[in-house]
Amino acid sequence: MKPQFGLRRFSRGVWNAGLATLLLTALGGLSGCASTGEDGASATRSDRVTESDEPEGRRRARIRLELAVGYFEQGQTNVALDEVKQAISIDPGLFEAYNLRGLVYMRLNDTKVAEESFRRALALKPGDPNVLHNYAWMLCQQARYVESQQAFTQAISVPVYVGRSKSWMAQGLCQVRAGLRAEGEQSLLRSYELDPGNPIAGYNLANLLFERGELVRSQFYVRRLNNSELANSESLWLGIKVERRMRNQEAVQQLAGQLRKRFAKSREMAAFDRGAFDE
Repeated sequence: MKPQFGLRRFSRGVWNAGLATLLLTALGGLSGCASTGEDGASATRSDRVTESDEPEGRRRARIRLELAVGYFEQGQTNVALDEVKQAISIDPGLFEAYNLRGLVYMRLNDTKVAEESFRRALALKPGDPNVLHNYAWMLCQQARYVESQQAFTQAISVPVYVGRSKSWMAQGLCQVRAGLRAEGEQSLLRSYELDPGNPIAGYNLANLLFERGELVRSQFYVRRLNNSELANSESLWLGIKVERRMRNQEAVQQLAGQLRKRFAKSREMAAFDRGAFDE
């Protein structure tokens, strides 16, 4: 959820910057029924859809799907897949089940079935931004950057999409991977504007700016991260390099002290001890 784009492990919990962390937040829509009609208008008080109105098959399928999500989050991929299969068997029209199936097969490195799953989910629920996000990230992993960009753009353009900051971030990381660093920076900035507490966006912005020599701007983002409880060995090491380049020796020593106290056995601590600032 290693790190494909920085920030391997944080002091509070585990932040995996690979697929699991980025994509799990995109499952969406697993708890509860829609309360709007097909025309998008809210139902009136007398005909509002409630849980008791949901068909029995759909309700049982959702229970299986919720179990699958829990197993997937715990890393029990095969158990999660079995629950997803049962959910689909009960209700083949549950698009969220195909979305999760796509994530499961991504974790299993079966991109063919993952893509089939996301396409099936989109056939059942065209334009769903959560599915589009997941599909876009899968395409990015396959270096299908043009298609990935199109899917991210489509997801971000959905007015009611609450995960827009996550998709801007993922798009930015994909653009950087594709060599589009300027475009990637702009996407990461949009993500950061929407969610300034996101450590992955903050770290990658700081790193991009550091590599380009914009030290003051890089310092702003990495200091904000390192002053939070989400600082990790990677962010502290970047902070050290930024402050060292700016000749702020006191700040360098303060960050090095944190690094030694909290991440004494990290590769970043080893790099600091041997003075490998430019590796």
